[in-house]
Amino acid sequence: MDTGRFAEHDEAVTADDPANLQSPRRATPADAATVARMLHDFNTEFDTPSPGIDVLTSRVAELLAGEDVVVLLVGKPPGGLAVLSFRSNVWYPGPVAILDELYVRPGLRGRRLGSALLASSCELVRGRGGALLEINVDGEDTDARRFYEARGFANTEPGGTEPMLYYYREL
Repeated sequence: MDTGRFAEHDEAVTADDPANLQSPRRATPADAATVARMLHDFNTEFDTPSPGIDVLTSRVAELLAGEDVVVLLVGKPPGGLAVLSFRSNVWYPGPVAILDELYVRPGLRGRRLGSALLASSCELVRGRGGALLEINVDGEDTDARRFYEARGFANTEPGGTEPMLYYYREL
């Protein structure tokens, strides 16, 4: 659930770079194994436990068949993904989304694929009538924090100075 575990660099990309020409697309249940492999690789890269590709494939296929979870893929073959969960919220008339994961394969970083995925995620939320996209990032992950802040995300309330905190408890 930590969307900060990646290294997306803002290096210049030439117009003939194939990665620059690919727009993110919405994953379907047929993409479940690809999504599961990337999620597993993501966790493995950052020494985070994974339930394994088979378990993830089953979960992802089920989630992609519904409307509450959307996965965006970028590249052919896919080299990055964004996982979004949508929910109702008392403070907003439309849905609120949380970016559960944003991942770009190590060999494709620095080609603005993460930026394309994040921009498409914002467009998707707006297109569904949403007005808020939430992201959780580890406090010490300064690269991810800088990436999101450079794209307009904040960890303080408007006009505030105290950082917002995220708490959780597995039940």
